[in-house]
Amino acid sequence: MSTSTIDDFSDAALTLESGRRPLLGEMLVQAGKLSPRDLERALQAQQEMGSLIGQVLVQLGLVSEPDLMQALATQLQIPYILGADFPVEAVSVPGLMPEFQHSQHVFPLRLQDGVLDVAMASPQDPYVIKALQMSTGLQIRPHLALQADIEKALQEPEPEAEEDDGDDMFGDGSDVGDFVEHLKDLASEAPVIRLVNSIIGKVTDLRASDIHLEPFDDGLHVRYRVDGVIHPGELVPPRLSAAVGSRVKLMAHLDIAERRLPQDGRIKTRVKGRELDLRVSTVPTVHGESIVMRVLDRASVRLQLETMGFAKDTLSKFNDLLGRPHGILLVTGPTGSGKTTTLYAALSKIDALENKIITVEDPVEYQLEGINQIQVHAQINLTFANALRSILRQDPDIIMIGEMRDGETAQIAVQSALTGHLVLSTLHTNTAAGAITRMQDMGVESYLITSSVNGVLAQRLVRTLCGNCKEAFEPGEEVRKRSGLARFSEVGQVIYRAVGCNACRQTGYKGRTGIHELFVLDEPMRNAINAGKDSNELFNLAAKSGMLSLHEDGLRKVAAGMTTLDEVARVTQDQIDG
Repeated sequence: MSTSTIDDFSDAALTLESGRRPLLGEMLVQAGKLSPRDLERALQAQQEMGSLIGQVLVQLGLVSEPDLMQALATQLQIPYILGADFPVEAVSVPGLMPEFQHSQHVFPLRLQDGVLDVAMASPQDPYVIKALQMSTGLQIRPHLALQADIEKALQEPEPEAEEDDGDDMFGDGSDVGDFVEHLKDLASEAPVIRLVNSIIGKVTDLRASDIHLEPFDDGLHVRYRVDGVIHPGELVPPRLSAAVGSRVKLMAHLDIAERRLPQDGRIKTRVKGRELDLRVSTVPTVHGESIVMRVLDRASVRLQLETMGFAKDTLSKFNDLLGRPHGILLVTGPTGSGKTTTLYAALSKIDALENKIITVEDPVEYQLEGINQIQVHAQINLTFANALRSILRQDPDIIMIGEMRDGETAQIAVQSALTGHLVLSTLHTNTAAGAITRMQDMGVESYLITSSVNGVLAQRLVRTLCGNCKEAFEPGEEVRKRSGLARFSEVGQVIYRAVGCNACRQTGYKGRTGIHELFVLDEPMRNAINAGKDSNELFNLAAKSGMLSLHEDGLRKVAAGMTTLDEVARVTQDQIDG
């Protein structure tokens, strides 16, 4: 634990009344690790459970075990030692029986000048220290350590396995069952469960959208994606890497014995009173399995187009397209740009009582009231295309397709639009105009595109400035002209830059908003598509008709004080380079 945290507990101990040992709960409250209200709850629970207050705090998830250990070490005025600092081999001490070490959770660290340093899970127990003194005849100097670290250190070292030919990590397959049971045992240990819960629990405080667990030689690297940017987290030691990965896989109902093939699963959990869905993806790497958990926080999803960063003119045109009785409306952008959320918000504007709405998704991210949602299952051949064929017989008014992945799906979507259905879907393209080229590449004829597609919305997410620390400045005429900002701001108008403070974790940004590019297929545009114009020519034609690019919409938000030039440049670099 960091020195600053140790100092926190030392200061807390000094601020309490002199003449008595500081109470553990008081120290944790004074160090800012526990609220007074949570301490009251724990004391009430302690009366029912009969355990030590420290054990109750950890079991209730109110305090992390390392924080508790550090406070206890300060309270008892003895050193706290990590398992990583244990000697590789236990010190041989005459009279100290292995049975006693295991039953009382003690591990000899060093013997010098008649003093035996011992790691103990309960150094406050005078019986254990007295027994050690009597059995060894030595002076005992206790150190506080986690029970799990002591148990691991006391385990007999396993013999080195003979080097095999590298065909399979399970050899001939005879020990697969034992290996799986061992993984399950590791993943079911209390320290591993608490560690995984702690990692997942941080997403609400950090506002993270993804958790990355990446194995390397030095351990399991935990990283969090916050507002679209990866931030480093904790480092899980190598001895716990496999156990943590297995715990996540067990929670996601995945096969923990299969570590050579990618797997996908889902975890439903509750963190600090909030329901979270985690989409879990595993892939094998040279150092182990890399795991990514996509956080689907139902409480934070915004299903209102008006709060998603749309400019008034863009929103008005988008609502017009949404109000048409038939045709295709596409939303494009890279992974994580909010396409599906925009489609959900669009569906929420449509009256589900007066319209039959069916969606085909992979996966169904959020369940919408009054809407029939179908989950794709490729294993049983329930693909986008097959599901679409079936739902057309369900007499829908509006169809939402999670993603147009292939030509077959695109062809059925076009036919659905031509037969009187409104079809909403997403495509992975960089620009709105690029969606037309993408559909042509999928094998859809130009005349079918112009007959069915009403419009394409391209979008990105940019980080918004932290309101507590953003700093105003005048960019100067040269910057305004070079960036294109001069078109959207007056001479002398200030814009803002990111600074960083505790509220935004020193990033200068807090939250995200959308920037949009709406490509409408009017008559001149349809003629251009039928004439075989490429995406650049289509983009230029749309710009002449008044369409603002993603970069230009971003500049509007810079002028409005919502984000920065650097952030818009980062997100729309492909357009600037183009």
